Amino acid sequence: MIEFAWPVRVYYEDTDLGGVVYYANYLKFMERARTEWLRNLGFEQDELKDRFDVIFVVKSVELDYLQPARFNDELLVSVKPIKVRGASLLVEQEIIKQNEKGILCKGMIKIVSLTASNFTPCPIPGAIMQKAQHKE
Repeated sequence: MIEFAWPVRVYYEDTDLGGVVYYANYLKFMERARTEWLRNLGFEQDELKDRFDVIFVVKSVELDYLQPARFNDELLVSVKPIKVRGASLLVEQEIIKQNEKGILCKGMIKIVSLTASNFTPCPIPGAIMQKAQHKE
């Protein structure tokens, strides 16, 4: 499956008193990367809502924090679809420092597709399924 990476810089507001990225902010970085991944596939989330009455929500998250990121670090946040089926998408994400080895944070995020108007599960639109499953 296609892997995608999005650059993120750590700002002062992302850090805690210890000078490292506050743990919850890794989730924000991952969310941004997933949004940019969808945009890269040709889909804007507001258009999906307006055109298909579909939104994506996080159902579950499993994260491992391995090394700290610090103020002004330049990071890469990857998005790799692992399993795309029906109304769900399992995505593997990793955060690394640009031009360095070693994973700072990695996770498995399960996303589900909901009908925007009533928040009930619905199939992921076929065009997204097709592009997310495309193998190079």
